[in-house]
Amino acid sequence: MNASRTLIAVAALLLAAGAAQAGTRLTTITGPNGASAVRTADRSGGQVTDTTTGPDGGTRVRQVNRTPGSTTASVTHLNGSTSSRSTQRSSSGSATTVTGPDGRTGTVTTSH
Repeated sequence: MNASRTLIAVAALLLAAGAAQAGTRLTTITGPNGASAVRTADRSGGQVTDTTTGPDGGTRVRQVNRTPGSTTASVTHLNGSTSSRSTQRSSSGSATTVTGPDGRTGTVTTSH
């Protein structure tokens, strides 16, 4: 199970740059032991959805929505738990709230 998570994490990091253009990209990465992970990334405007499926069938989904004044992101992890981040921007600064899979939150406020 740890090998699958590691492979998915490596695949997500290695392939993140490949999804920079709009549209749908499908990428497969094969590890040294022959196990493969598949990542599908859909980009349109300020929205990104990417799904990574590991060799054991476990799936991680990331959803990002961007507008000129805010960005929200959520990740549904392999175990079904969810983490999220929301950032609101203004001319005077920004505020970011992060919620972990256990439901606990933290907020950072920055002033310009």
